[in-house]
Amino acid sequence: MENIMNLQNKVKQYQAVLNNTIEYRKAWTAQLKQDIIQKLEEILEETGLEASIDVKDQMVNLEAIVLSLGEAKSGLSQKISDDVKLPLIKHNGSLIYQQLFNGKIIVLINFPHIEGYAQARQPKTIAIYRPEEIKPPFMVRHMEELMKEVTNWEDYDDDDKPTTNINPIGFNMNFNNSEEEG
Repeated sequence: MENIMNLQNKVKQYQAVLNNTIEYRKAWTAQLKQDIIQKLEEILEETGLEASIDVKDQMVNLEAIVLSLGEAKSGLSQKISDDVKLPLIKHNGSLIYQQLFNGKIIVLINFPHIEGYAQARQPKTIAIYRPEEIKPPFMVRHMEELMKEVTNWEDYDDDDKPTTNINPIGFNMNFNNSEEEG
């Protein structure tokens, strides 16, 4: 058969990827999961940030480590009657390290949200890593990104949005047009 070498190379590449999945899963179980938990605990201790770390292990080889900033009353409530109000719960956000189907690790941020107030935003993907690529300096940067995102959410306003497409209202609205015409 002619030109079979190209196909043979693709088969070898496929087999290498399958072997990588096995090795990545082994790395997670053998050490990476514990290393991530330990580094997150160190970061929490050094910064004084209050958060919990939970391992979601209901799905084998799809485990996740969740650093959660917790839940709290939002200060908002739904008025049921004059005397009864239902508090709306605020989820403060989280940082997630989760195994993918191929053994790589996806790092996500879950944004804060208030139940019953608005639809929660889709998680933000920070990156996807091979197990050997996850190093403590990256984890510090992931935490910095989480802090930036939750702080921006808490301090929400429209100051950062561009104003170039907004129609102005007020005194100077039509003076430039009338000078050009006259």
